[in-house]
Amino acid sequence: MRILVGLLDGTPAASLPVEIVERKGLGHPDTVCDAIAEEASLALSRFYLERFGFVLHHNVDKVLLRGGAARPRFGGGVVDEPIDIYVAGRATRAYRGVDVPVEALVIESARGWLAGHLHALDVARDVRVHCLVRPGSHDLVELFERQRQGASKLANDTSLGVGFAPLTPLERAVLATERALQATGAPERGEDVKVMGVRVGGEPTLTVACSFVDRHLDDLAAYLRARGSAAATAGAAARAALGAEAALDVNTADDPKSGSVYLTVTGTSAEAGDDGQTGRGNRANGLITPARPMSLESVAGKNPITHVGKLYNVVATRMAEALVAELDEVREAYVQLVSRIGSPIEEPQATDIRLRVESPARAAELAPRAREIARAHLDGLGSLWEDLLSRNLATRNASST
Repeated sequence: MRILVGLLDGTPAASLPVEIVERKGLGHPDTVCDAIAEEASLALSRFYLERFGFVLHHNVDKVLLRGGAARPRFGGGVVDEPIDIYVAGRATRAYRGVDVPVEALVIESARGWLAGHLHALDVARDVRVHCLVRPGSHDLVELFERQRQGASKLANDTSLGVGFAPLTPLERAVLATERALQATGAPERGEDVKVMGVRVGGEPTLTVACSFVDRHLDDLAAYLRARGSAAATAGAAARAALGAEAALDVNTADDPKSGSVYLTVTGTSAEAGDDGQTGRGNRANGLITPARPMSLESVAGKNPITHVGKLYNVVATRMAEALVAELDEVREAYVQLVSRIGSPIEEPQATDIRLRVESPARAAELAPRAREIARAHLDGLGSLWEDLLSRNLATRNASST
């Protein structure tokens, strides 16, 4: 297996004439779907590990959220129709004569995550969770079992993973802005936050959509004060990340004169205004970055043992970060990994590393050390699942996976 190391040419993302960066926050319907998919995988993995001593085959990476219907109003509105969440995928339902309570694990984990992260949502009343998970196909289940008999874990798909480092100032600002709005704990502020950063030349602009919870606001004046506070919080976070001022607006669709503002009952647009789906939101590093290499794979809900759609996106990002951190002359790194179904996960059929260095003439000297760093991360893939079982990747608040 060859690890290819070459020069990263072209204009750096931070120097492009136009740069666009997006992050969908915790309560955005797409992020909710990713989080619930990942939570279901975590619940299944932990059950399998506790009961059988190892994680069994599963992929619960298809979640659809159908928004409900609501009537928000200052002082407190009502939800007329609940949100419906459909979790589909494949999972081992029985093993060695023991039944696995797949439906209960999926539904309880979804409800637990919603209750723990969306403070204004009444999970018992305003959400219905539907488990549509079925057993896996014989060939993929057999492949998963086969890897347990050998020394290497075998890729369950032919897939692509990508990563890059470091983040640009705009990318850092978008992350920091969303994180700051989530961190304050203001009850009138919902978790459904979206940040779009656009830099044209040297002028960055951030457009923020931030939901507000009706029962914590008595009237329009209170809403406008809350919106102003959110703008101040977001502006301070963006300014600190950028090291400069940025134009920033919150809830630009508001029309206060007509009384049309971003008011919700539950703190999420899923109550009435939007639907959601896994894979439509943030990539493995928590951002949507069209100027960078991206994969359409969603890491959420895929098993952490052999599903390269999760593993390769995580490790490619970590590899890129390590290349920048450990090689002094490297200013930027892009990593692409491609698996082959049935092959050991530590042996991608392609490992492509592109480095931007201070002195291109020294690129050849850096290549052996870059390969060592890459090899170390690939060799660690077999134990990466232990780390992945400790947290929900869809809800992390930092750039690093």
